[in-house]
Amino acid sequence: MKYKLLLLLLILVIVGAIGYGYLYQDHRDIASEKPTFTITSEDFLTSFLEDANAATEKFLNKTIQVTGVCTSTDEGNITLNDQVYIALDDETSLTDLLNKEITIKGRCIGYDDLLEEIKLDQGTVLK
Repeated sequence: MKYKLLLLLLILVIVGAIGYGYLYQDHRDIASEKPTFTITSEDFLTSFLEDANAATEKFLNKTIQVTGVCTSTDEGNITLNDQVYIALDDETSLTDLLNKEITIKGRCIGYDDLLEEIKLDQGTVLK
């Protein structure tokens, strides 16, 4: 009886440790990941306008490197060509980026039909 109880306790500890490791694993580091796709902001938007479902399936939750002209900035966010909205992870100075061509890497979180914008988060300015 003691043997069965000890074995059950050991199994519970192992399952608990595996569950804890799964729940509290490290988050993705988009800045250090290699981009899955490298694309211009115009081509990126065109793919969503042509077939939003296919583009969502292709790009959603993937690391994307996007190049375009910075058309607006606000606190921690950049918009490329009025089409791609990126929430930045780092504390990059945004004042000197306006109206310049830049490349940003981030994770695609979807397309906003209402604003016709592609949304990325965890963005990092590359150049």
